[in-house]
This record gives sequence, C-alpha cells and structure tokens, in this order.
Amino acid sequence: MKFVDEARIKVAAGNGGRGCVSFRREKFVPFGGPDGGDGGEGGSITLHSREGINTLADFRIVRTFRADNGQPGGGKDMTGRGGTDLIIDVPVGTIVRDSDTGEVLGDLATADVNLLVAKGGKGGWGNQRFKTSKNRSPRQFGPGIQGEHRELELELKVIADVGLLGLPNAGKSTLISSVSAARPKIADYPFTTLYPNLGVIYCGNQRSFVMADIPGLIEGAADGAGLGIRFLKHLQRTRVLLHLVDILPLDPAADPVRDAKSIVGELGKFSEDLLTKTRWLVLNKSDLLPEDEARAKAVSIARALKYKGPAFLISGVSRQGTTELTEAVMRFIETGEPPAQGNLELPVAKERKAATKKSKWVAKKPAAKKARATAKAKTGTARPKPKAKTKAKAKKAPKKKAARKK
Repeated sequence: MKFVDEARIKVAAGNGGRGCVSFRREKFVPFGGPDGGDGGEGGSITLHSREGINTLADFRIVRTFRADNGQPGGGKDMTGRGGTDLIIDVPVGTIVRDSDTGEVLGDLATADVNLLVAKGGKGGWGNQRFKTSKNRSPRQFGPGIQGEHRELELELKVIADVGLLGLPNAGKSTLISSVSAARPKIADYPFTTLYPNLGVIYCGNQRSFVMADIPGLIEGAADGAGLGIRFLKHLQRTRVLLHLVDILPLDPAADPVRDAKSIVGELGKFSEDLLTKTRWLVLNKSDLLPEDEARAKAVSIARALKYKGPAFLISGVSRQGTTELTEAVMRFIETGEPPAQGNLELPVAKERKAATKKSKWVAKKPAAKKARATAKAKTGTARPKPKAKTKAKAKKAPKKKAARKK
C-alpha cells in the first residue's frame, strides 16, 4: 500500500427529520387535539483513531462521507427514528483541520480517541408542541435543522520515539533494517527512500521503542530541492533525533562537515522546535576504514562541528556499535537523561576565558593621562590652575583706562 500522509475529505452530517401534523381521532372523544410527533435527529460524523492503520491512502478512494438523515415524526406522538452516526477510522497521530478556516479541530495523538467533526441536525417539532390555550388545533410544524457540512484536511504525523536524519545514502535505511524487522528499500543510489518507514527496536525484557526513517535531505530542501522538507513533520513527535553522517562519502567533492551543517540549516527553516530538539551525532560506515583511521576521522568531524553531546561510531552493515546506540536510546527514553558520552570519546577542549579586547585609544589614553597627572602632582611640577577673574576686577579695568585718557 502506498504511503499517504495528507488527505482532504468532505463530511456531511444528517439532517433532522421534519415534525408531523396530526390530530387524535378516537371514539367518544369529540375534541381530540393535536398529536403530531417530533422528527428524529440526524446522524453525526466522528473520527476514531485506531491502531493498525499507518497511512491515509484509503481517503484517496472515498473522499465524501454522509451520515443518515433523521426520519419525520408520526401521529400519536411518535418521534421519528434518528439517523445512524458514522464513525471513520483514521491512523493514530492524525491532525484534523478545517480547510475553510484553517482551525485545528483536534490532534488524535493516542489510540481510541473520538473527535466529533460534524454534528447532526436537530429534528423539527410536531404540531402538538405548538398547542396553546388560544390555539387548540395548531397546524404548524418544524422542518428540521440541517446537519453540519465541512471540508477537512487530514495530516498524519507518525508516532515514533526516535527519528533518523541525514543526507541521502547516509545509511539510515540500512541502520533501521539492521536493528529492527523493518525492510525498507536499500540501493546504491540516492533517494531510495521515498516515504517514511517505521521499525520497532526490541532491547529485551519488554523494553522497546519505535524508530522512524524519513527520506534524506539535501541543501535547499526548504526551497523544494530533492523531496523537499514535507517529511520533516514526521520527526516533530519524536523524543530524540539521530543525525547520521557518512564518514567516507562516495563523492570526493563532498564534505561531511559542510553537509551536516546544511542539514541543521534546513531544520531551522522548517521549524524552530525541531531545531532545538535533542539531537545526537551518529557517524556511520566505520567498516570502510581501519578501526584507528575510522575513529580518528570521526573525531575530526565531531571537532569540526564543535559537537559536545554524545557521539556514536557505528556501521549499519556490520552492526558495529549499534547495540551501544540502541541501549543508550532506550535508557534516554526511560529516564529522560542523555548519556555523558557515546562509544566515541571526544577530546575535551580546555575552556579559555575570552579576553575582552579594548581599543587602544579607549583603554590606554585615559590610563596614561591619569598616570602622568599623578606623577607631576608628586614631584610638584604640575602647573597650578589659572585663577578665574572676579567680577570686581573686571569692573575696575575700564575705570583705569578712562583715567589714562584724561
């Protein structure tokens, strides 16, 4: 079955039945009065999240769903039969939106959850409801209310504990096939994975978790390059991301450090929440190099990325280091505490205090002026400050000039 994670459907709840206009016709009862019953309620439409469904492919065939209408009322105060409610099964993890308003109606993140998306119409009143002291024989009746009509957008986000992230041919499908029973397509060309795959990893003693493998990303995926970033939404529910990096890519012009940074940049373009999610570095394909060279290559990549979290060196083909990786993930899911380090020990860089560099003419000039001033004050060579002229002297000066002229 083809994997489909988006669908659009139309739902129409049932209309309410109309009320009945009827009068009692009994022997020896000359004034029977009205006895018309109410109409039945229309059927409602409910979405039900059920396990065992992994795709929305069924909604590509049937896209319109209608519930039954309510039956009209009858005589002798008989209420019409209500319409049967319609229950639609959807995969766990489905988000339901109203396509007209964009409002999120619900998120079916757990199993056996019901979401009412279209309510059936109410049945109309019969004529016995309109009887009053002045109107003894009413002939009014309610036509019944129309049920809700909506166009819904269904979006599936797979439920997984761990998500695999990386470039095409980084070894994501090989890893999930080696640690679980999943059998995705594996080939020596890029974009062999066209839709997400799920695998259950068992760690013994009823301990297990679910891993999701999505199609690989390339630089410019946010702008539509490759398969784009539409599959990144399947990683939003995961608890930890495993960023796989090929330590020895086939392309000689490829740079693992540059490519890893480009993947992180695509995450930021898609969602800030996904960018801040817990992410571990997994360096894959260690079987392509001798053990010492592979470890040195992995350490150099981690140091170039300035990575400080737990790092793992594995080989999906030979399953080297996969046991340590799955056990560390299982402990993180159980306790919520990440390991201090993985099976790849990274050298601890000495933390140097960043010296604050000040401009020469901001830091040195005021200090030099202050030092010269204190030195002159001690030796007595400092010039005394000129005294300001008082107002009295300033007034006497013009009188002396006037006397000289005489």
